[in-house]
Amino acid sequence: MMKHRHLKMVISALSGFCVLTMAALLFVVLFEPGLAYRTVTPLPPARDASFTSALAHAVGEAIVQPLETTVFPDGERFYPAELEAIRNAKTSIELEAFIFHKTAVGERFLNELTARARAGVAVRVVVDAVGSLPTPDSFFDRLRAAGGQVVWYQPFRWYTLKHWNNRTHRELLIVDGDTAFIGGAGISSHWDGGTAGLPPWRDLMMRVRGAPARALQSVFFQGWLEASGDILVSPGMPRNEADAPGPSAAADPPDAADPADGHGQALIIGSNPTGGRATRARVMYQLIVDAARSDILIDTPYFVPDRSMRRALLRAVARGVRVTVITPGRHNNHPIARIASRRHYGELIAGGVQIYEYQPGMIHTKLFIADGLWSIVGSTNFDNRSLGLNNEVNLALRDAEVARTLANIATDYLAQSQRISLEAWAARPWSERLLASIGSVLERQE
Repeated sequence: MMKHRHLKMVISALSGFCVLTMAALLFVVLFEPGLAYRTVTPLPPARDASFTSALAHAVGEAIVQPLETTVFPDGERFYPAELEAIRNAKTSIELEAFIFHKTAVGERFLNELTARARAGVAVRVVVDAVGSLPTPDSFFDRLRAAGGQVVWYQPFRWYTLKHWNNRTHRELLIVDGDTAFIGGAGISSHWDGGTAGLPPWRDLMMRVRGAPARALQSVFFQGWLEASGDILVSPGMPRNEADAPGPSAAADPPDAADPADGHGQALIIGSNPTGGRATRARVMYQLIVDAARSDILIDTPYFVPDRSMRRALLRAVARGVRVTVITPGRHNNHPIARIASRRHYGELIAGGVQIYEYQPGMIHTKLFIADGLWSIVGSTNFDNRSLGLNNEVNLALRDAEVARTLANIATDYLAQSQRISLEAWAARPWSERLLASIGSVLERQE
C-alpha cells in the first residue's frame, strides 16, 4: 500500500512539473519581447549613393545589378509568365512556396514541372508544411515519378516541435539560375479567379534576370538544405552522377550584368530568425525608414509593427516624411491580424501616419517604396511573424524607374481604399476593442 501511495505521489509530482514546464514554454512563445531596434550610427539620406553601401554592410549582402526587372501586377499576368519560364527551362528549376495548394492553378504548375523533370531538367520544390497544410503529399507523386524532388519544410514530426513556429514564408521561383520571380503570391485559387464571391487577391510578382537571380538561388539552396539535408553547390547539379540528365545540367548561368547597363542596384536579403531574435529583413526596414527624407509607402496585408518600428515611423513623420500605409479592410483573410493592426491605428494616425484600408477584397501585396528611389518586393509582411519568426526573402532595388512603376500600382490601390480618420478609429465598436485586447496576447504570433 505504501509503495502504491509513493508511486502516485511521484506521478502526481511529475505531472505537475510537466504542466508547469508547458505553461512556461507557452508563456515564452506568446510574451517573449521583441528586440528594441534602434539605429545608433548616423545614416546618410536614402537617396545618397553611400546609403547603398551602408545598407549592404548592415545586412551582410553584396550589391548586385539586374540584367532586367519586370513587374507583374496581378495573377492574370504573373502566373502565365512563371509557367512560361518553367516551360522554357533548360537545366534547373527551383521553387520554394509557403502556399502550393491542390487547385486548378496548382495542377497547371505541377503539370509543367513534371514535363520539365521528365525532359531531364533538375526540378526541386520546397513546400511549407503549415502554409500548404490542405495539400496532400500524394499530390506531388507524379512529379517525383518523373524525376523531380519535392520536400516539406518543417513537417509534423516530434523532432520539429521546437521549431514549429518557424516557417518558410518565401514564394520564390528560379529558372536556369538566370531568371527568378519574387513576391508575395503563392500557388492557389486565391490569386487565380478568387474565392467566396470576392475578386482574386491583389498581389504582384517581380521577375529579375542576372546576378539577383543567382543570389536568390543561393537563398533557395539554404531552404533546400534545411528541408532535405542536401548541400547544393551549382545550379542544376543532380544529387549523384547516376541522376544526371546530361552535361548541360551543371552548366554555370550567364554572367551578372555589367554595371554600365544602368539597371540600378539591388540587394537580396534572405532573412532567417537568429537565436538572438534578430532578422536581416527587420534591420533593412529599420535603416530605410530611418534614412528616408521625403516619403514612405508601405503596402502590407498584415500591418502589426512592433513598438520600435512604430516609433521609427513617427520619427520619420516628425522630420517631414509623408508616411502612407495600405492594408486590407474588412476582407482580410486573417481577421485577428486586422484587429491587432487596428489596435495601433490611433497612435500612428495621431502622429501623422496616413492609413488606408483597401475595400474591394483582399490585398496581399508586400511593397515598400521610399523617396521615389528605393523599392522592396518580397515575402515579408509588416508584422512580427515575418520580421521575427519566418524564413523570408526580399529584393531591395535602388532604381527610380522601378519605383515609379510600383508607385503607379500603389496609386491604383489607393484609389480603391478608404482613409481611416482618428475620429472613425475612436468610434470603433466596443466588440472590436474587446477582441483587440484579447488578441494582443497573440500579437507576437501575427
